[in-house]
Amino acid sequence: QVQLVESGGGLVQAGGSLRLSCAASGRTISSYAMGWFRQVSGQEREFVATISWSGDRRYYEDSVKGRFTISRDNAKNTVWLQMNSLKPEDTAVYYCASHRTTYSISTSSYHFGSWGQGTQVTVSS
Repeated sequence: QVQLVESGGGLVQAGGSLRLSCAASGRTISSYAMGWFRQVSGQEREFVATISWSGDRRYYEDSVKGRFTISRDNAKNTVWLQMNSLKPEDTAVYYCASHRTTYSISTSSYHFGSWGQGTQVTVSS
């Protein structure tokens, strides 16, 4: 079972940037798609971005396209989410997750089996 630890969240003004990191331990993530999801208290967890095991495919939720970039370094067992042009509606707890199955990719949280503890991102207007 992989352990995932997110970092990099915080408070930022609208229009600003943050870079979230997800450090994995316990096993390599090189064969697994990785994803970022976010959740506002009282709402469903929603998909933000996912990247394939090799990094050659990336998918984004429509509202973050052109502003967020997901990336990974398998040698470092780490995934990042670069968030630019942040908006107040991006405020949420952001979670890193590992797909349940090797060499598979999905945008549904159902297919992700390992989750980090989350990091809070707050964007002020």
